[in-house]
Amino acid sequence: MPMPSLESATLTVWVKTGSRNEKRAKSGISHFLEHMAFKGSKKRPSAKDISEAVDAIGGEFNAGTGKEWTNFYIKARADNLETAMDVLSDMVINPLIDKKEIARERGVIVEEIAMYEDTPMIHIGDVFEQLIFKGNSLGWDTAGSAATVKSITREDFLQYRKIHYFTENMLLTVSGGVSEEKVIKLAEKYFIDISKGKSQKSKFNFESKQTRPQVFLYPQKKEQAQLIIGFRGNPRNYEHRYAESVLSAILGAGMSSRMFIEIRERRGLAYSVYTSIERYTDTGYLATHAGVDPTKAEEAVKVILDQYYQVSLPAGRQAISNAELAKAKELIKGSIALYLEDTKAVNYYFGEDELFLGKVLTPEEVFAKVDKVTIKEVITEAKKLFTPEKLNLAIIGPFKDSGKFAKILK
Repeated sequence: MPMPSLESATLTVWVKTGSRNEKRAKSGISHFLEHMAFKGSKKRPSAKDISEAVDAIGGEFNAGTGKEWTNFYIKARADNLETAMDVLSDMVINPLIDKKEIARERGVIVEEIAMYEDTPMIHIGDVFEQLIFKGNSLGWDTAGSAATVKSITREDFLQYRKIHYFTENMLLTVSGGVSEEKVIKLAEKYFIDISKGKSQKSKFNFESKQTRPQVFLYPQKKEQAQLIIGFRGNPRNYEHRYAESVLSAILGAGMSSRMFIEIRERRGLAYSVYTSIERYTDTGYLATHAGVDPTKAEEAVKVILDQYYQVSLPAGRQAISNAELAKAKELIKGSIALYLEDTKAVNYYFGEDELFLGKVLTPEEVFAKVDKVTIKEVITEAKKLFTPEKLNLAIIGPFKDSGKFAKILK
C-alpha cells in the first residue's frame, strides 16, 4: 500500500496460525514461538544483535499472536526498508530457537500470563471467550497456561514451524512511503528462502451447543467488577457484517452511544463502557464491556440487556432514528479514516482481509457499503443476534454465587 506523502514504512509478516491451531497439551506454542524470533537468528545470533540492528535505523519492532494469526513487524524510515526486510526475514525464517533462550523466555512468559491474570480489565476478555467458546480451542488463552508453557520443547517449535511456517500460509504486507516495484524486488531477495508447503483448507467449524443463557463467574477480590455481556454472532465473511457494525456503533461506540449515555451519563455506573464485535473464520460475537462497582453489577447487567433488546424495536421511544443511523455511519467511517493514518494500522486493516478472505476492499468501497445500511437491516440483525440462547455473561469480581446473575439473564 504505497502512501507517497509519508516518510515512514511498516513491514509486517503474517502467518496464518494462532492459538486456535494448537494442541491442548502445547497450548501457547504460537505465542512462545513469536517470542523466540527475537532471541537470535542466523545473521544476528543474539537478542542484542537484533535490537541493535533495529535501533541503528531508528525503527521500532514487535509482534503479536491472535487466535488465528501470528505477525511480526518493523516500522522505520522508508529509506531503511531494505534493512528492515533483512532483519525481519532473518528473524522469521531463520530463528535459532536456542535451548538456553527457551529456558530463559519460558520464565518471562509465565510471568506475562500472571500479569494478565492480575489485570482484570484485560483478563475479562479471555474469561468471556472461555465461556462463549467452551469446549473449543477458540476459548483457550492465547498465551497458554504456566503448565503448558513449561512443557514446550525445541523439538515442538521445529515441528510447529514445519506445519505452519511456509510460503502458502504466509503474507507480507508493506505500507508507507514505498513503491510497489521496490517492495517486490526486496521481498524476492530476502524472503526467497521460506520453505514451500501445501495449504490445507481450514477444518474450523465451530458449532455451539448452547441452548440457554450462560454465566461464568471468576471470583477475585477486587474493588471493581469487570464484566462482558454479549451474544454469539457471525464470522468474518458474514454477508450482513456492515449492518452488524452499524448496530454495534449505535449501541456502544463513542460517547453519545446508547450504552455510554445510559450507563455512564445517566446512572454513573461505569467510567468506561463500550460495545464491539469480534469475528473469526467461522463464528464471532457482539459484546459490551464495562467496569463497575461490585454493588452495582446487577443493575449494570440489567441496563445493558435493556439496551440490547430495545434497539430491536421498530417503533416507539427507543426506535432508531435517521439521525442516529447517520451518526453511527459517520462514526464508523471517521474511525477508519483516522486509523488508517498509521502505516502499521494499514497493514492490519488490509492484511487480515487478504489473509482470511482472499480479497481487500478500499476504504471508499467499505464506506459505500456502510452508507447503504438501512434502519430495517439494523433491526433485523438485532433481532437475529439478541436471543436468549446466544446470551453470555462473564464477570470478574468479589462474588461467590452466579445465581443472581443467571436469574437476570432469564
